[in-house]
Amino acid sequence: MSTLTLKDGTTIYYKDWGTGQPITFSHGWPLNADAWDAQMLFFGNLGYRVIAHDRRSHGRSSQTWDGNEMDTYADDLAELFDALDLKGAIMVGHSTGGGEVARYISRHGSSRVAKAVLISAVPPIMVKSEQNPIGTPIEALNAIRDGVVNDRSQFYKDLSLPFFGYNRPGAAISEGVRENFWFEGMQSGVKGSYDCIKAFSETDFTEDLKKIDVPTLVMHGDDDQIVPFPDAGALTAKLVPDATLKVYAGFPHGMPITHADVINKDLLEFLRS
Repeated sequence: MSTLTLKDGTTIYYKDWGTGQPITFSHGWPLNADAWDAQMLFFGNLGYRVIAHDRRSHGRSSQTWDGNEMDTYADDLAELFDALDLKGAIMVGHSTGGGEVARYISRHGSSRVAKAVLISAVPPIMVKSEQNPIGTPIEALNAIRDGVVNDRSQFYKDLSLPFFGYNRPGAAISEGVRENFWFEGMQSGVKGSYDCIKAFSETDFTEDLKKIDVPTLVMHGDDDQIVPFPDAGALTAKLVPDATLKVYAGFPHGMPITHADVINKDLLEFLRS
């Protein structure tokens, strides 16, 4: 296993495959680097260097009591970038990982970054408020917290249905995809999983997005039941100075997995542009 011990003693697991221009992948909650299997195999075979890490308290990384918030997530990623001496990287983030990408560039700059991709990403901010009236009600987020505390195994099984759009009429359900979502979720630490709900839903990335100074592709499905497009991708594309928005009709939140063929093709086009 490839691991990096951070300054605070936390151990971060990562995969670093291939050579060529690096592409880094930041995963969503409550998953880990394996959520990017379809992208890493595809781009690795095309000659890119593909790198994905398990966020602290997720997957095979240390389960920490503290630091399960966006500033630390971004700082952890910066330590990995520095340790691997990445240059000209394309940063790709899905869901919570999209917030991590935005916060990384905001806190650490883009000297190591060529482009950014935000897929079904949580910015600008999820939670509903007077300033964000179309956001997700805090009651719905509290229900997620309750699910993690009371029976997170069953909660992750249930969550896989809307995550992948499998609760829609006529959906072609893959039980394997659902089981793997549960498996990756259960590898996360319960404290980190619980804390991360606040991190992905209540962090305001508005100013972070304004600081992104590299070409950015915003990809979002218009049937995303987890991070609805009108309050996320639609607003993000307006805040990032050099953003291109691509909306996918009927695609769910987990579209990098369920529609990897389409997502990979469009990612490649953006990378080569």
